[in-house]
Amino acid sequence: MDAHEVNRFRAKLALYVADVFASVPRKDQRAKGDCYLRGLMLDGRRKSIQAMAARLPDGNEQNLQQFVNQSTWDPVPVQRRICERMLPLIAPTAWVIDDVSVPKDGRMSAGVAPQYCGALGKRANCQVAVSVHAATDTASCPLQWRLFLPQEWASDTDRRTITRIPPEVTHREKWRLAHRCPQRGHAAGGADQHLNSPVRACG
Repeated sequence: MDAHEVNRFRAKLALYVADVFASVPRKDQRAKGDCYLRGLMLDGRRKSIQAMAARLPDGNEQNLQQFVNQSTWDPVPVQRRICERMLPLIAPTAWVIDDVSVPKDGRMSAGVAPQYCGALGKRANCQVAVSVHAATDTASCPLQWRLFLPQEWASDTDRRTITRIPPEVTHREKWRLAHRCPQRGHAAGGADQHLNSPVRACG
């Protein structure tokens, strides 16, 4: 999606952000969330904060970094509202469990490690998240996602402190994260009528 297309849908996106981010306490946080989502939607291979800020006319790298890395807000009500909006639209026939990889440089992004990277089709330095998508033959939407923390991060106190990983978050196998995601989806999304759908694993 190019900048012209994003601008054309900006008013609708702003209404969507206002709704799903309504639980975020501060107005400036919600505004940064709107900017961040537009950055993700724009064309461009690199989705780092620096690259997205450069592509956005109102992009401010420092503001986006603060929103992602330092701004404190509870993601669970946001996920709940996304579930409430998207599930009736999609009416899923299956839950699709996948792992999503993001190639990274360096060692200081939370959970980054040399591991299989589906985005590149080979072992590489990356982050990996386990996600659960509501899906049909014609549509899908990620509703739950959990960062996979490799074993090497379990006792790496320095990196855990710098990246602000809470003490209670430790290494869990991907299948355990996947098993937990639908339970969180049930609690967060009010998706009772959909939870009997079959689960397809992919990736």
